[in-house]
Amino acid sequence: MSDLPAPYSKDFSEVLGHIQQTRLRVFAQANTALIDLYWRVGQTLSHKVAQGGWGKGVVAELARYISRADPTIKGFSDKNLWRMKQFYEAYEGDEGLSPLVRELPWSHNLAIFSRCKTVEERCFYLALAAKDRYTLRELDRQISTSTYERTVAAPAKLSAALREIQPATGQVFKDRYVLEFLGLPEPHSESDLQRALVQHMKAFVLELGRDFLFVGEEFRLQVGNQDFFIDLLFFHRGLSALVAFELKVGPFKPEHMGQLSFYLEALDRDVKKPHENPSIGVLLCRDKDDEVVEYAMSRSLSPALVAQYQLQLPDKRLIAARLHELLAGHEGADDE
Repeated sequence: MSDLPAPYSKDFSEVLGHIQQTRLRVFAQANTALIDLYWRVGQTLSHKVAQGGWGKGVVAELARYISRADPTIKGFSDKNLWRMKQFYEAYEGDEGLSPLVRELPWSHNLAIFSRCKTVEERCFYLALAAKDRYTLRELDRQISTSTYERTVAAPAKLSAALREIQPATGQVFKDRYVLEFLGLPEPHSESDLQRALVQHMKAFVLELGRDFLFVGEEFRLQVGNQDFFIDLLFFHRGLSALVAFELKVGPFKPEHMGQLSFYLEALDRDVKKPHENPSIGVLLCRDKDDEVVEYAMSRSLSPALVAQYQLQLPDKRLIAARLHELLAGHEGADDE
């Protein structure tokens, strides 16, 4: 703060830090206690209903009783009581998910257990929301854009060099990115796409992942007496690496990899800091043939991947069918 007396700035900042850290701990403890309460209430309802003694009428009467007995208590309508029962039954017996549900607010838990159908899907969004500290709106978009299905059914197509240098990249990058927030017309140019991504950078980073930090657009590289420009340059904190995005509004072509490899070489020689990992390249195109991509990257020495973007929300039924087909194939292989 500019009006803070210089001799006291460090001490004042330290006191403020203590207050903020303690407040966060208090909020976290309060949230854990609240989730524990909802769990116990849901457990009681589940057991009573299972025993055949309680039905909708009894639960409605319980809600009225709580409201009359202590008007200061809010949030225990019969509808919410049934949600607590559903919450308990969704995670009953799964000790692995128990710590995760207590890290998130009730609204986040409600969105996950009411919209996600399988244990695996719930676990995915619980871990993602806890790691990236999503707001409810951000979490809702992750579910609406089928992030789980896209991640499992279509893992990112990585070059062998990238898998070797950065084994964790399979959990960072997607094979398909949903950019419905851009509102781009058809057709559109690469400059249109780049400009729209910069204008909607906050939403784009949400789609990419929290650890992506935007460095700049049209990032200039000077090699010899020539200038070259990377469409979008990011830094990924978890991977400790620069990430160059090249945008293509048409289908993937093998020659695109040569351009991307050149940019990565220039970044590693002239931009990358000594403590950082080798730079990563992402070719983001409108369409791609996976077999062509596999051929193009099979002998590539550059840590790169090819991803596709779409401008509409995915059809969840088609993705779910693809995921079911994939999982059924794995189960069949295991049985052989």
